[in-house]
Amino acid sequence: MGFEVGGLLGLIILVLDIWAIIKIAQSSSSTLSKVLWILIILLLPLVGLIIWYFLGRKS
Repeated sequence: MGFEVGGLLGLIILVLDIWAIIKIAQSSSSTLSKVLWILIILLLPLVGLIIWYFLGRKS
């Protein structure tokens, strides 16, 4: 039981951020758009992920 809730939550956010960055890189968006979304996710890990999920993701 060496895991703390904060450590586990941080790990989950890291995995989701990596998943989002891979999805962004594979998208058909412009290079500038991809770079901006990746920077937002890297600078604001949780908030950037939420913003990308609702505003940047294309169906």
